[in-house]
Amino acid sequence: MDHRYDEIVHAMQLYFDGLYHSDTTRLAKVFHDQARYVCATGGEFTHFGMADYWPIVDRRPSPASRNERRSDRIVSIEFAGPVTAFVRAECAIGPKLFTDLLTFIHRDGRWQIIAKVFHFDLRPQVEADAPRGDPPCPM
Repeated sequence: MDHRYDEIVHAMQLYFDGLYHSDTTRLAKVFHDQARYVCATGGEFTHFGMADYWPIVDRRPSPASRNERRSDRIVSIEFAGPVTAFVRAECAIGPKLFTDLLTFIHRDGRWQIIAKVFHFDLRPQVEADAPRGDPPCPM
C-alpha cells in the first residue's frame, strides 16, 4: 500500500474538519503558508493568500455551530511524482456546495495544500430563493 495515499487522506481529514469547525489552527496544519485560494464562480475573481484568508475563516460561523450535516468527501487523488498530488473534493458550507481542486506538495515532512481552486453551486432550494444575478465567491 502506498503510504502517500494514507498521508493525503489524513491531510484531507484535517482540511474537512478545519472547514466544518472554521478552525484555522487545523487548516494551517494542511495549508502551506504561501498557498493560494482562488475562485471565479459568478464572474467574481477571488484570490487570497493565507494571511488574508485566515481572518475570513475566523469570523464566519462554523457549520458545526449550526449543526449542519457534513457532506465532505474525497472524489479522487492523483500523484504526479513523489512530492506532488492533486485532490478533487466536495463539501458543503451553508447554502453552498463546493467542488475543491487542491494541489498538494510534500514539504517539511508533510503534505501541504499549495493551491485551492474551487467552484460552488447553491443548493437547489436556496437557488430558488436567491436574488437574480450570480452570487460572488465566498469569503
